[in-house]
Amino acid sequence: MSGNSIGKAFILTTFGESHGVAVGGVIDGFPANLEINVSYIQSELDRRRSGKEFFSSPRIEEDKLEILSGLFEGKSTGAPIAFLVYNQDQRPSDYDHLANAFRPSHADYTWKQKFGIRDPRGGGRASARETLARVAGGAFAKSFLHTKNIKIVAGICQIGEYQIPDPVSHISEPQILSFLEQLKADGDTTGGVIACTISGVPAGLGEPVFDKLHADLAKAMLSINAVKGFEYGSGFRSASMKGSEHNDLFVNKNGVIRTLTNHSGGIQGGISNGEDIYFRVAFKPVATLMKDQDTVNSDGEPTVLKGKGRHDVCVVPRALPIVEAMAALVIADHMIRNGER
Repeated sequence: MSGNSIGKAFILTTFGESHGVAVGGVIDGFPANLEINVSYIQSELDRRRSGKEFFSSPRIEEDKLEILSGLFEGKSTGAPIAFLVYNQDQRPSDYDHLANAFRPSHADYTWKQKFGIRDPRGGGRASARETLARVAGGAFAKSFLHTKNIKIVAGICQIGEYQIPDPVSHISEPQILSFLEQLKADGDTTGGVIACTISGVPAGLGEPVFDKLHADLAKAMLSINAVKGFEYGSGFRSASMKGSEHNDLFVNKNGVIRTLTNHSGGIQGGISNGEDIYFRVAFKPVATLMKDQDTVNSDGEPTVLKGKGRHDVCVVPRALPIVEAMAALVIADHMIRNGER
């Protein structure tokens, strides 16, 4: 299969399956001689880890990072950085009932149609556990971006129908927690929306045709499991605005060209303009339910899929570091393509 890499100058390739031996990645193009705080890389993985809240999967994984190459005495050498995390809390038997049934809204059917074979243990390569490698790779990208004073922060702005005006990093609202508790009791799930802001990006990143910066961000976000929508800047709201309302007027602020507003979301003509880049990402409800669902088997015969296993009620809180990681990979790639080291 192809499509396991992202980037052109800063390239992350991931490997591994949900219930295989390990999940990991290889970074090619990471600048040499940069100090790497391995504890920081691990802390990013810990943000993504399951089992910390009642609404996340009870699968308990230590997610201990092992770096195999590319570092010497705490600094990057310029060689490929290879890393992995061993899977420990594996229960392949949890998926025995899926060996001959297609789960609704999962990749089971499409994977079987494309490859003629599939790994039913947690979805195999199509599992969200693959995002662990993205978070690790993104943490390395963030380490590079920190040296350029570029900051990436994501927050939750919606859970189900509940809007959160000021995006948060943790769900603490009693109403939303009660909603999630009821969903768990009902064996159901929900989705949500994450907002992300990238500050400190210099003007000039991105290409004007197929490699537009917002297009690469969109592809990165839409490659995340369960993502169904992406908008940047004024997004869909711009469709109801007048041009006179939407245009970002240029001004000279202390010798620096800036814009009075930022409906463009920091990107114009596919190229960053120096303002904050901001976007929103919509996640669908988790497809695995703890209730019976009608489906068919590989022979097309009707069957009932029993609701069991270890899964999230809502993936959005755990997806925050994933969104940040994918944004970091895109920005780091364009920075290096633009000549930054």
